[in-house]
Amino acid sequence: MTYTVGLLHPGSMGSAFGSQMRACGHTVLWCPDGRSDATRRRAEHAGLEPETLPELVSRSDVLLSLCPPAAAEEVAAQVAELGMVGADSIYVEANAVAPRRVQRIAERLVPVSVIDAAVVGSPPVGGKTPTLYLSGPGKQTDRIVELFAGTEVRTHVLGYSVGQASALKLAYSSYQKVSRVLAAVAYGAAESYGVADELLVIAAKRTRSYLVETDYIPKTAARAWRWGPELEDAAALLSDVGLPDSLMHAAAATLARWDGKRDEQLDIAEALEALHDEQDLDDPS
Repeated sequence: MTYTVGLLHPGSMGSAFGSQMRACGHTVLWCPDGRSDATRRRAEHAGLEPETLPELVSRSDVLLSLCPPAAAEEVAAQVAELGMVGADSIYVEANAVAPRRVQRIAERLVPVSVIDAAVVGSPPVGGKTPTLYLSGPGKQTDRIVELFAGTEVRTHVLGYSVGQASALKLAYSSYQKVSRVLAAVAYGAAESYGVADELLVIAAKRTRSYLVETDYIPKTAARAWRWGPELEDAAALLSDVGLPDSLMHAAAATLARWDGKRDEQLDIAEALEALHDEQDLDDPS
């Protein structure tokens, strides 16, 4: 089965997705109104069909939102205000936004079916194969799986709850992206003291991601009383050489959540329970 897909709005990731769908025989629409020359060139190169936004919305079986995360709710609002989405159409919210924002988008678009989606990986060009994680109503997620069959975009259904895909994406990117920022400031601090090469030698000894070492979470909790002050000194180092120190202070404040757990033998669940802020859990707004 072929689909007509409305792509909102094709950046480098969106245009690559559009090209993949086009190659499988689907019609892919985009709206050039107010878009940059660079976006226009990407869309033309991908073979996307230009349309006005009302026509794009009314013609599409699937509306795929791949835009800057800050604009996700505004884009959904523009679609909702038109009131032209077909009764059987699906809105795929594929931006890196918090689950609560996906829920707001779903509520705004009622009665349109909304699928929560998350892209992990690079754009599907040059043999790269990102994964599109999906969560939402089963019948609709099956249609999205069918849409990408035969493309370089892999699909993986997580479950029926809107918010699961977004939670997975942000849980991963919170580690991945902050790690990149930490690497930059750590290298900058070492470079300021002429020991950058030695820092890289130490770092090269580790090839495994900390993220997969969940058994270390209780150990971190038990050692937080020592690590917190060390990170405050790391903040002082960064400040002394003119680098941002806010991440170190934030990490030290996070470790302070484990005050009182000094040298305790915790399991993972107990360590995470101590890390949670009860007020934040009670008020997710």
